[in-house]
Amino acid sequence: MSQALNNPTGGAPHRDYGATGESITPEVSFAAPGGSSGFSPTEFMSLSEDIGHNITAVLFSTKQLEKQLKLIGTPKDLPSLRDKVHSINTKTNGRIQTITVDLQRLQAVVRHGDRQQKLQLEKLTREFHNVVEKYSNLQRSISAAMRQSYQRALGSEHESEVSARAELLQQQRQEQAGLQQEHDLLVERQRQVEQIESDIIDVNQIFTKLSGLVHEQGEQMDFIENSIEQTATNVEDGHSELAKAARSRQSYRRKILILLVIAVIIGLIVTGIIVAKLNS
Repeated sequence: MSQALNNPTGGAPHRDYGATGESITPEVSFAAPGGSSGFSPTEFMSLSEDIGHNITAVLFSTKQLEKQLKLIGTPKDLPSLRDKVHSINTKTNGRIQTITVDLQRLQAVVRHGDRQQKLQLEKLTREFHNVVEKYSNLQRSISAAMRQSYQRALGSEHESEVSARAELLQQQRQEQAGLQQEHDLLVERQRQVEQIESDIIDVNQIFTKLSGLVHEQGEQMDFIENSIEQTATNVEDGHSELAKAARSRQSYRRKILILLVIAVIIGLIVTGIIVAKLNS
């Protein structure tokens, strides 16, 4: 008898999602089992209806897979799509197994039937063959499309990794350049600090030199002051001598005048020397 539509025979199906692995098309065999006797119209009708219903279900599953095929490689190519394709494949493969068993049984039943019933068997067998061929070809198309989509995603991931590594390397280079720049700035800063410290030392040296010059000029000022005092003393002495000469000798007036002029000239010369030293 026909098995339940949602409970296919055989062990657990291989989880291949109809894409990443090779889809195994159920082997269809029409060898009639032995041990059959007589013809049962009721069994013939039941088997024919079940086979026709399952063929229709396989056709519907094929149309569903065609819709899923159009989504492969698009933004909707998600894990849920692959799960759905796998679920359709699993159920459809189970139906095909069921149809195979039912056709084998129907072949044994119609062995004792009439020509019309045998023609019905040939029709169902032909429809089943066409449906399975279309379904199998579609499975292969989906498998190839998913494999191609996977390869593109793999290549894109590789490119992303290469790009990410390049960006990371560029970032590291930029960071290294930034660190080098900071190091160069610190070196330049150290040079400038040392230069400022050197400037301070030079100023101290200048102050030391100025201190020596001030001391030297102080000595020169003392010399000039002594010279002026000595000149003033000499002038006073000259006046005294002239006064004495005027009192004693009127004849020496001209000589005294000359001496006075000489004293004035000497004073002017000394004064000029003092001014010249101060200006230097």
